[in-house]
Amino acid sequence: MTVLDATRDATRLVAGPFAHLYRRSGADLPFSDPLTSHGTEMEGWFWRFTDAASGRAVIALFSVNKHPDGDWATTAVALHPGGRVYSAALPSAGATADPFRLDAGDGQFSASYDRLRVDLPGVCVDMRFDAPVRWPKALGGGGIASAVPFLNQYWHPYRLGGSVSGTVDSDGERWTFDGAKLYTERNWGAGFPERWWWGQAHDFGDADVSVAFSGGLLALGPLKSDVGGVVVRMGRKVLRMTPPTAWVRSDLGRHTWRVQATSLRYHVELFGDGTHLDPHTLPVPLPAERRNIDSDYEHLAGRLRCRVTDFGRVVFDGESEIAGLEVGSRPGG
Repeated sequence: MTVLDATRDATRLVAGPFAHLYRRSGADLPFSDPLTSHGTEMEGWFWRFTDAASGRAVIALFSVNKHPDGDWATTAVALHPGGRVYSAALPSAGATADPFRLDAGDGQFSASYDRLRVDLPGVCVDMRFDAPVRWPKALGGGGIASAVPFLNQYWHPYRLGGSVSGTVDSDGERWTFDGAKLYTERNWGAGFPERWWWGQAHDFGDADVSVAFSGGLLALGPLKSDVGGVVVRMGRKVLRMTPPTAWVRSDLGRHTWRVQATSLRYHVELFGDGTHLDPHTLPVPLPAERRNIDSDYEHLAGRLRCRVTDFGRVVFDGESEIAGLEVGSRPGG
């Protein structure tokens, strides 16, 4: 057991019922685990795995959406190359905590920490995960915002690396993965914000580096502001660049993303380019309306350059040719 795991266990014992009530607000206490459901209106999970040698990228997404008539799920699988997206709104969605498990439909979707199975018309996914690189910090991916109750959206990259093996069968074609690279994250809250942007990459040649960034219109009651964050893992070192301990600026163009994050010590510059390929269109849940809308656009194999300096000294400068790059909005966003 690591020191972080022991501290988490001690925190759970001391906090008890208070921690449960606090978590229902969407927020997490330090050293808690954001992986399982908080019970908010929308609870989402996301998997992305790539094989740079073949140029293949696969994403899967799943959310449990609350509704008076019964919880339902948004699920989708997208593949590159090929431009294929398979999505569905499934009934009987559930998320259990001990052990962690996600289920929906009549066996159409199931997942645990180390397994993913999807069986939708046109696509079947059966994957096993290994060698996880777990989130190492006391607060989640949003930094201090992770501990603020009642925000409209929370974000947490809970696995910053790992390997994946298994098969993807789609429209008569089988892809086999053996030790491909893996990244997983989750989001939750009242639903997706009015607008958002996101990116992730972990194929930087031989470098053991994983990069993720996110941003969107964050709301707390009547207060609204665009907020962004960056996470960079270089080997075992993890940088989380989020306000107020870092200044983050995001500039979006037509199929381009430029993000700069600066703290007292580090400066991270990201430039994403998706101008060379069309994005996949992914579903976005509207929990209260019990339906999905197609308003999330993601390039599964964009380009992302990452440059990191430490007190002005360059400690990493690399480019990925198979990055995920996304922008989306809800009606009116």
